[in-house]
Amino acid sequence: MPDTDTTTGPADGSAPAARKRLVSGPGLLLVWVYGVITVGAVSRSVYQISTEFDRAPLPYTLTGLAALVYCFITYSLVRGGETARRAARLCCAAELAGVVIVGTWTLVRPEAFPDSTVWSQFGMGYLFIPVVLPVTGMLWLRVRR
Repeated sequence: MPDTDTTTGPADGSAPAARKRLVSGPGLLLVWVYGVITVGAVSRSVYQISTEFDRAPLPYTLTGLAALVYCFITYSLVRGGETARRAARLCCAAELAGVVIVGTWTLVRPEAFPDSTVWSQFGMGYLFIPVVLPVTGMLWLRVRR
């Protein structure tokens, strides 16, 4: 399978634009893991926000935010192209910052979190995948320049 996809070019019929694929080799595993964690975070946040929001609004809102970040990164990786690569890399950096901030916050002020988030204790409830995944993603996206 080639590393570029040909997409439709400009309306004037000139040469089609090439979009560099991000989902090849190890990138396929990265997309798969992001897809799985997206499903987990979206499912968890939808359930918690719709049924128990008044119990712990901060953690449930943060889980919803994490779910949106995961969705966007997954979409960007699948979409491919330079713009999507840059957007995914920026979101991976934001995700890592979120994991570090929320992870530290949950350790320093646990009373602020009556329930855990995806990023609580650096993603311990998700086998620390939330702290490893953005670093892996940024490295992969750097290699795929």
